Amino acid sequence: MKKYEFTGETKKIGSNGDITLKRIRAIASFDVIKAGDLGGWIEKEENLSQENKAWVCGNAKVYGNAKVFDNAKVCNNAEVYGNAKVYNDTWVYGNVCVCNNAEVYGNAKVYGNVDIYSNAKVCGDAQILYENHLLVIGPIGSRNSFTTFFRDKDNEIAVKCGCFCGKIDKFIERVQKTHGDGRYAAVYRAAVEVAKIHINLDCYLA
Repeated sequence: MKKYEFTGETKKIGSNGDITLKRIRAIASFDVIKAGDLGGWIEKEENLSQENKAWVCGNAKVYGNAKVFDNAKVCNNAEVYGNAKVYNDTWVYGNVCVCNNAEVYGNAKVYGNVDIYSNAKVCGDAQILYENHLLVIGPIGSRNSFTTFFRDKDNEIAVKCGCFCGKIDKFIERVQKTHGDGRYAAVYRAAVEVAKIHINLDCYLA
């Protein structure tokens, strides 16, 4: 059973106006959304799941190969595009852009004027308001891939690296257990030190 339809209202975006977005309207009530409520803008049905409680609202835009699903919400002036994915119980709002191959999931909250892009993976209880609440380093380490450091709801630094998503001290423990004092461990530890300098925990959310 579908939960939204296209209203027939469209807008052109892109440098050449070559992307057509369509406004959506709820046709079923779910979560805090009531049947008849206007939503935001998507390019095609593949951008927003018809299942669960995922929603795009306000002036938010989702296009390209981007996907919003599960119970995720994309609101205000946020944009999600490229191959980005926003899912689980995530909230993305404000003037946030999520793009390229970035993923935002878990119970993450991203808002303000932040760009989440490239190969960033923001998960768990992330709470990101400023650019300096996030750092992506890579490709590095044994997997030759990207490691994402971010501020969490406890105003501490958390890490997403491979299958690991948790506090920075637990990440250091995992690195020691897996790599000992080898070269990969040295690279991960150096990345941790950069993250501690870059991520400003004095810029916290109310």
